[in-house]
Amino acid sequence: MAAFSHPQQRRLEQTEGGPAVTNSQLTPGIVPGRLPAESYVRNFSDHAPPLDRHEAQVAADRCYFCHDAPCITACPTSIDIPLFIRQIATGTPDAAARTIWDQNILGGMCARVCPTETLCEQACVRETAEGKPVEIGRLQRFATDHAMAGPHPYSRASLTGKRVAVVGAGPAGLACAHRLAMRGHDVVVLERREKPGGLNEYGIASYKAVGDFAQAEVDWLLAIGGIEIRSGVELGRDVTLEALRADYDAVFLGLGLAGVNALNAAGEDLPGVQDAVDFIAGLRQQPDRAAIPVGRDVVVIGGGMTAVDAAVQARLLGAENVSIVYRRGQDRMSASDYEQEHAQNAGVRIICNAAPVAIHGNGALREVEFAYTVEGAGGLSQTGETFRLKADQLFKAIGQKLGALPDGLSRDGSKIAAETGLAGVWAGGDCTGGGEDLTVTAVAQGRDAAEAIHASLMG
Repeated sequence: MAAFSHPQQRRLEQTEGGPAVTNSQLTPGIVPGRLPAESYVRNFSDHAPPLDRHEAQVAADRCYFCHDAPCITACPTSIDIPLFIRQIATGTPDAAARTIWDQNILGGMCARVCPTETLCEQACVRETAEGKPVEIGRLQRFATDHAMAGPHPYSRASLTGKRVAVVGAGPAGLACAHRLAMRGHDVVVLERREKPGGLNEYGIASYKAVGDFAQAEVDWLLAIGGIEIRSGVELGRDVTLEALRADYDAVFLGLGLAGVNALNAAGEDLPGVQDAVDFIAGLRQQPDRAAIPVGRDVVVIGGGMTAVDAAVQARLLGAENVSIVYRRGQDRMSASDYEQEHAQNAGVRIICNAAPVAIHGNGALREVEFAYTVEGAGGLSQTGETFRLKADQLFKAIGQKLGALPDGLSRDGSKIAAETGLAGVWAGGDCTGGGEDLTVTAVAQGRDAAEAIHASLMG
């Protein structure tokens, strides 16, 4: 899996067709409709089609049904993976789905977006022995898709008369709300955006969750009853934490991360520079892919899943040259090897050991200047040697951060501590120090917080 690094930069410059672009030259521009209509349909179709019944049976038969299975330990939600695969193998996919949902109520989306290659499938005994794990993620999708077509499998316990406020309708908030409703509590979910779902709705590459699946899963989850979602309500703007604590018996904070880190490079405010999360969100909310404008030469700065999703989708929209630039070595990228290879197979270049120092243009983006970096005992430093990449569009994917928080909450670095320090207030998901920017981890934290809230409310 080769990536460009500074010893190879001369070859990179040659592929770009010669010397650096000057400000006097015209920028090609960021325009929609770069591809024929049929290309958008093909490019944004399901990149990992579901298994049919026969394929699922064959895949399930590969499982050893291990005792003390390492795949269970590797799953952040601790799904009994051998059990649900055995249930598929015996022709009871609805029972398999129930095994999954008992631990992960958003198992359908996690089957599509969870990095199984670094979690359960990496721990699979078949992976260790043969280099080819059981297809746990695809089997999970088979079971949950099959069962979601039927009635909601959960019912509410006797009503407790308790009311809980959940702030944020992302994976952590939804998982918390569902478990609380199942325990008999009434839940009001406050969501600042128009739609519930959080990153499942706004932050996932469109080809990973086609057919408006994120909203279909939310609708399915809400079928349990007892959950009210109020959209367009933001903590600190429309309601205070003090008011929520006064009006409800408990509060769960699943705020996610709303802010985006800055590059701190000159020219960052030039037209053509955009946050990658905004690009992905806009693409997911636009059913006509041809209406999404994209540049001819696109640069993405970052090394995580957001960077990969933005870069690949820029290529799928018709960008001719797309490069991911990461400040450290490729082995330090948080995007998995599978996602990096997927990006490269889509035609994305990965350039490592380079940090942005300036963004150039005369009224609009023209080039991005980078400095080569080395990592030593003292951390990351620049070598003093620089290069430029031609670009008419730049996406920043260097991480997100929390906005302003109410007083009194305990901190874990820049995030909320899992033990919030306020009586009756719990937190989970990406806004907490234990969050890992994964849907599956957020679900686990929301679920566990709901059980803690239930135990506290019931004494």
